[in-house]
Amino acid sequence: MIRSALLTVGFLLSAIAHPGIDTYPRQPVDVLHYDFDLTLSDSTDEIVGRAIVDIKFLADGLKTLELDLVEPSSEHTGKGMTVSSVTILDRVVPYSQSRDRLSIVLPEPSRAGASLPISIAYHGVPVTGLIIGPNRHGDRTFFSDNWPNKARNWLPLIDHISDKATCRFRVNAPSHYQVVANGERIETTNLPGSRTRTVWRESVPIAPWLFAIGVAEFAVERVGDYDHVPIETWVYAKDRGAGFYDFAVPTRDVLAFFSTWIGPYSYEKLANVQSNSVGGGGMEAASNIFYSADAVTGTRSARWRNVIIHEIAHQWFGNAVTERDWDDVWLSEGFATYFTSLFIEHAYGHDEFLAGLKASRKTVLEFDAKNPDYRVVHDRLADMSKVTTVQTYQKGGWTLHMLRGLLGDDKFWAGIRDYYRSYRGANASTDDFRRAMEGAAGVDLKWFFDQWLYRGGVPRISGNWRYDAGGKVVVVELHQTQPGVPFRVPLEVAVGGEGGVVRVERIDLTDRHQQFRIASDQAPATVTLDPNVRVLMGAELVLRSP
Repeated sequence: MIRSALLTVGFLLSAIAHPGIDTYPRQPVDVLHYDFDLTLSDSTDEIVGRAIVDIKFLADGLKTLELDLVEPSSEHTGKGMTVSSVTILDRVVPYSQSRDRLSIVLPEPSRAGASLPISIAYHGVPVTGLIIGPNRHGDRTFFSDNWPNKARNWLPLIDHISDKATCRFRVNAPSHYQVVANGERIETTNLPGSRTRTVWRESVPIAPWLFAIGVAEFAVERVGDYDHVPIETWVYAKDRGAGFYDFAVPTRDVLAFFSTWIGPYSYEKLANVQSNSVGGGGMEAASNIFYSADAVTGTRSARWRNVIIHEIAHQWFGNAVTERDWDDVWLSEGFATYFTSLFIEHAYGHDEFLAGLKASRKTVLEFDAKNPDYRVVHDRLADMSKVTTVQTYQKGGWTLHMLRGLLGDDKFWAGIRDYYRSYRGANASTDDFRRAMEGAAGVDLKWFFDQWLYRGGVPRISGNWRYDAGGKVVVVELHQTQPGVPFRVPLEVAVGGEGGVVRVERIDLTDRHQQFRIASDQAPATVTLDPNVRVLMGAELVLRSP
């Protein structure tokens, strides 16, 4: 019966259609590097910018190049970016702005493999993307907020997660500000008129939404370093004491844990930055993590400690290994969620780890009850407002937890390390991750990925058990009550006596209704499903009267 059920479930799951890529209008180009020169002012919210975009062409015959840049419109109450000129190799070229796209006429049709620097001069008041305004102390600040595709509101670029590039920010601002951005600071120069030019360079390719600058009156502390990577804290000057205290831990320990278990950290520094552009959490810009102003409390609360861990985990997953399109965003958020749990297990104990898993499972089940068809991997996502939900985080994280339970720790970590090593600095898909884990485990995992990521729903299991004294067996009957195709659920059943657990039996629940018989010399005191909290399910098991 088990074998026939497995074949049925496997066949049905193999028929699940995997999605295509999201709907962003792709072009046969690759951006190699962005050079952004920005002038900021206290007298106006208008920014003046020049961007040099180093483009590599991947095909012959391209006559125009399109970048994303939000233009002024009545919808935006006049806010937006106006282009004043475009030059290529010192030659002024035609361009047009329409529907938040900047279309540039190339001097001649492209040649595959050739690259060109394109210079764009522009100015305007950002609709969003760069948040300009007072912080909680009433002091003026400038902070980027690019998630998921809002960089186009203040930067001309290919605003898609797949097109990773190096970048440099040259920021000309009044001298009473300090400026932080991605990568390594390579220049700070005083200019006439009480102004300062600050230059930061990120030498590792990153996705556009990770480009980040923060401009404020900061207090800055060098906390220390890990493996020659500087660890810094940037907080509002008026929050110096509380901020330095809050961000002093656990960054170094988290860097050490992930570097040891996953692979090397990728960036020139790690800065924890108090920000005016993040509400209620953190934003994992590469090397330059922004946190809500409310993160600074002076209490080192467990909640904000966990946010720090989560955002640092993104430096590996989401930043260094980036999903190829928005359909696969769980490769960022689900990974950061579960790897936060793994560090908690390492640093704060198994009980806290289990408590987090149980709370996460409750969240998944509540969401599933209202949205039973929701799948973790999107299918040609077009609406960026729907790019994440709690399932992207929590069900994605639980999928990794179940994969660890299925494979065992050694094979799980071997697969994770191979995945990171193979795609560090590049883009990956869910199928790429599956193949890495299959290589480490030596088994076909397509059924597992199809079931948990490409279909909606969660197993809902009810059942009962009784002791057959004559046969000396515990009879367990289980029923999957959720709609749709039954799930394949590798499951542990714990048979307990008066003194505790007597034995743990592994079963494979595959059908709508199944009966399992577990040998036992005496009537058990308890029978428990999933005693080690390894399966995402709603379950209830009761004792049936003789």
